[in-house]
Amino acid sequence: MTLAIIFLILLALLFDFLNGFHDSANSIATIVSTRVLSPRVAVVWAAFFNFIAFLFFGLHVANTIGKGIVDINTVDKLTIFGALMGACGWNIITWYLGLPTSSSHALIGGMIGAALVKAGSSALMWSGILKTIAFIFISPILGLLLGLGLGVAVYWIFRHSAPAQVDHIFRKGQLISAAFYSLGHGGNDAQKTMGIIASLLFSAGLLGTKFYIPFWVVIACYTAISIGTMFGGWRIVKTMGQKVAKLKPVDGFCAELGAATTLFISSWMGIPVSTTHTITGAIMGVGSLRRLSAVKWGVAGRIIWAWILTIPCAALISALSYHLLCRTLGK
Repeated sequence: MTLAIIFLILLALLFDFLNGFHDSANSIATIVSTRVLSPRVAVVWAAFFNFIAFLFFGLHVANTIGKGIVDINTVDKLTIFGALMGACGWNIITWYLGLPTSSSHALIGGMIGAALVKAGSSALMWSGILKTIAFIFISPILGLLLGLGLGVAVYWIFRHSAPAQVDHIFRKGQLISAAFYSLGHGGNDAQKTMGIIASLLFSAGLLGTKFYIPFWVVIACYTAISIGTMFGGWRIVKTMGQKVAKLKPVDGFCAELGAATTLFISSWMGIPVSTTHTITGAIMGVGSLRRLSAVKWGVAGRIIWAWILTIPCAALISALSYHLLCRTLGK
């Protein structure tokens, strides 16, 4: 294994760390904003369930990222570098702006940008790309509908209960829903970095003739995302937990459980969805249950624009990074 490959593996794990750092807000925003857990305890809770997700999920998403977005035969060290620079760069920009965008789509945009510069559109696997793009819209809508549906069911079941009793029950319930959401987050997002590292190893001939995900890659990626979650992205916590809709524990429970269900389904289908899109849609669905004005649609509009721009902006950063590196190396 060369120094260049070791460097790129470390860069991929840095992206995984940033993924956890950036998306920790999704895992803990509702449970912190409802004051069920303090931020310090909430990130440890989320990080633990991020890590143990490898016990519950297969590697379907990792295989999609590794060989379903760009042609595996066009992947080399330079394209992986460009993809990671595009994803990390866009993550840092949106973290600074406090926008809960998708690390997943930033990585996919990065892969597309570098592959386009290297080999043109023939390098793109359109079936995987179009499926991923479709879920930019499907996952938040599904999260919204599940969050709204769970909210309607729970409010009807507890319609005769005292507010204090409901609050007491769902403060405990949010511990369970946050755990499920963090499992879904780890199960979907950590696998994206696994796919990148495995495609790098395969292109270097280190996996033989068959593409697979080595177990050490699985553990390394789950560890990196968990550590990132523990550091937390507090700018985005404020946007998710306070600016989209004001939540009570019962609302947080429904939003997290609705989003977790969406993530479980997509992970088992091998679709790399955005955990950010999913939880935001669920929060909007639950927030609109009381009244549509409970959701701050202006903030939601800014978030949606950031979603739309993620793939092209990450692709642009990736393409520039790849081009500059090739010129520097004289290739």
